[in-house]
Amino acid sequence: MALTLRSSISFISSKDVKTLKSLEDFPGTVCFAHIKPTPRRLRAKNSLQDAHITREKFTSPFEGMFDEQKEKFHALSSSHHTKNDSRVPVYVMLPLDTVTLGGHLNKPKAMNASLMALKSAGVEGVMVDVWWGLVEKDGPMKYNWEGYVELVNMVQKHGLKLQAVMSFHQCGGNVGDSCSIPLPPWVLEEISGNPDVVYTDRSGRRNPEYISLGCDSLPVLRGRTPIQVYSDYMRSFQQKFKNYLGNVIVEIQVGLGPCGELRYPSYPESNGTWRFPGIGEFQCYDKYMKASLEAAAEATGQKDWGKSGPHDSGHYNQFPEDTGFFKRDGTWDTEYGRFFMQWYSGKLVQHGDRILNSANAIFTGTGAKLSAKVAGIHWHYKTRSHAAELTAGYYNTRNSDGYLPIARMLAKHDAVLNFTCMEMRDHEQPQHAECSPEGLVRQVKMAVLAAGVELAGENALERYDGAAYKQVQETSRSDSGNGLCAFTFLRMNKRLFEAENWRELVNFVRSMSEGGRVRLPERTDLYVRFVDDKKMKKGSLKGDKEVVLV
Repeated sequence: MALTLRSSISFISSKDVKTLKSLEDFPGTVCFAHIKPTPRRLRAKNSLQDAHITREKFTSPFEGMFDEQKEKFHALSSSHHTKNDSRVPVYVMLPLDTVTLGGHLNKPKAMNASLMALKSAGVEGVMVDVWWGLVEKDGPMKYNWEGYVELVNMVQKHGLKLQAVMSFHQCGGNVGDSCSIPLPPWVLEEISGNPDVVYTDRSGRRNPEYISLGCDSLPVLRGRTPIQVYSDYMRSFQQKFKNYLGNVIVEIQVGLGPCGELRYPSYPESNGTWRFPGIGEFQCYDKYMKASLEAAAEATGQKDWGKSGPHDSGHYNQFPEDTGFFKRDGTWDTEYGRFFMQWYSGKLVQHGDRILNSANAIFTGTGAKLSAKVAGIHWHYKTRSHAAELTAGYYNTRNSDGYLPIARMLAKHDAVLNFTCMEMRDHEQPQHAECSPEGLVRQVKMAVLAAGVELAGENALERYDGAAYKQVQETSRSDSGNGLCAFTFLRMNKRLFEAENWRELVNFVRSMSEGGRVRLPERTDLYVRFVDDKKMKKGSLKGDKEVVLV
């Protein structure tokens, strides 16, 4: 006898591989049942019994995914963590559009089944963006948390944990952005009336991804400062979810810039402005940033240094050696260059410190851990100037450690440093880009060790292969106290549930539960399968008693 749930699941056609959207319109049925083994099929028993699956019979569930005559399977395994000091819990990022523009949970039945699958795989929990542009879109301090309330209850029901990201940035225009969620309409109205509220580059191009840190303490948002707006938002969240904080909601990741990362929007992809591996551009040309630069220059007795940002820093898609500022012996290594970078990077650290100070006051005593995300800008890392890191606000050069000041700031607030590009290896990168993600991660690990803060990780790009998982496992280990305290996998979508990808994830979760040292035996006790509604209506699945799960 089967338990059946009707659902709508999204699967991308072969024509849309580049735009993955999870949980979209694929009619399907979710059911659980006892298995009736057949000679030609993958064999299994129900989840309370032993199961033995051979690798040879483990086939992709999406072969011929639009052929109604074929069944679609996924592998699923129960995972039991061995509790030890080296255990690294694994979380999975939910789709960007988990909550709809109308404020409701998107495809709740599909989400419910997906969470059930993740729990069965041994995943610790999930991460979700709590979008400012959705929650406060109806007006200042008019908050709608209902879609997130539904999600939190569902996460709790499945015994999972939640990492909630206070996302004060726009969704859309960056790597992996599959939907568009702008800042709240009333904020966009303020930006329209005062464009200097957002970051601006040297040519005057405005970037509406995030409010400029230059006006952090100025009442530019309907009489409130941006810091006050962010604080009011977090306080409302804390009050709404106080009964879940510390037990279900275990982490509050505080958004500190574009993509939620503590950085300047120096490499915007929208409209083709920037392309990898360009050096990016400084974002210090709104009137508030210019006033701050001018004041800093006057304070050092060098008034001329405050007239503008560097004149020789090039354009978004140039290379370091094409510019006077970033070339090997360029302006970055002069007295002026050091002054400018100390000011530019210092403003960024102060911005993070201000918001985290408010967050700490709001969430102290709730049991939820604070974290902040730092971008893994690995291109041009092997050059002397580290140009791409400089434009993003990380004063990291051959002569300066750009990550230690950030780690020390986070230590003040007992916040975890969440770092990306954990899955990348140097030899996978194009030589002309002078990349070193491995060197960058090593440097960040040394910084968190010196500052005494915890380090968590994410993959920067969607990867489902064993090589990427192996790199994360190696990064997670440490005998010096700077291994990973958690890892969040990017991201839950239809590709994750493909047979081979799902098996790799289950192996990875088990390995991380053993400190990244043990591989999961190739066995499973459940399958995940999508069933076409048309088959159910025709009765073609009558008597089919295989385990089925979204």
